Amino acid sequence: MDLKVENGCIQEDNGLGWGKSLPVKSVLEIVRNDSQSVPERYIQEHKDRPLVSETLPASPEIPIIDFSLLAKGDGDERRKLDLASKEWGFFQITNDGVVDEVLHKMKSAVAAFFALPLEEKKKYAMAENDLHGYGQAYVVSEQQKLDWCDIMALMTLPPESRNFKFWPHTFTRFQVGGAVEVYSTQVQKVAEEINANLSLLMGMDRDGLKRLHGKLKQLLRMNYYPPCSRPDLVLGISPHSDGGSLTLLLQDDEIIGLQIRHKEEWIPVKPIPNSLVMNIGNAVEILINGMYRSIEHRAITNEKKERISVTAFAFVDDELEIGPLDSMVDDLHRPRMYQKI
Repeated sequence: MDLKVENGCIQEDNGLGWGKSLPVKSVLEIVRNDSQSVPERYIQEHKDRPLVSETLPASPEIPIIDFSLLAKGDGDERRKLDLASKEWGFFQITNDGVVDEVLHKMKSAVAAFFALPLEEKKKYAMAENDLHGYGQAYVVSEQQKLDWCDIMALMTLPPESRNFKFWPHTFTRFQVGGAVEVYSTQVQKVAEEINANLSLLMGMDRDGLKRLHGKLKQLLRMNYYPPCSRPDLVLGISPHSDGGSLTLLLQDDEIIGLQIRHKEEWIPVKPIPNSLVMNIGNAVEILINGMYRSIEHRAITNEKKERISVTAFAFVDDELEIGPLDSMVDDLHRPRMYQKI
């Protein structure tokens, strides 16, 4: 993929861009037209359907990390981060330094966008060879099962990577200095502090991962899950792991939707109001030679209520070659698990 930066926006040369995704109907519009039916393309195979018991809060619960202690250099909290990354690959962050008002404004911006008329949202629709904008990502065939979710994806950092043709310019909350940019900047600071602590745990100085990553990029994916009359038949997002470095998720405070695979079971992640969920991505798992885990996860739907979430993906420079660090490899006790990619 060849990219050029012109006028502060990414311009793509001929090619597939960020990946092919075929256009599909808006799930919200499907529900508005017929709230009781579920089209066949959204009905999962029996083995992939969520069980009713999986939609309820259950123990064990994922670890909780106090970000304020990490930022102060607390050794005990850093050891908790190490254990959470090894055993779970997921953890909730409290006292993350992001002002509650920023979180609420971000959620309001997302809700307001998806409440727009369909024709207005289609102005920002994904191109067939891109994954930015409004639509549903990773649709590669007419036969594949679809997720019960509409999304809006924007490249947010660094600023010169933004493609403003996908930004709803009539919304002040999506303009420069608005809710989206403020939220994007603040969660990136959280990611940087977590990376600094992971660097120390990996035997480097605080800037170790930062140097290895090159110029970190951030993509915001805003997810809208309409209510579904048969939540036992569909998935909001199909099982996957994240290819980047770290992922930060702003959940709905009231509705459980995220599930992670832990010890061969799907564990619901009960939201903690005004907090973030973070998980290890594939890039960090490779660098640390599998000591930390990039865990498979998915989202389920709710029969009565809509659900909104915002995912911030931090990922490494596209042109970098990465592989296990030499300090993480021991031919006798921990052989190299990954090739360089």
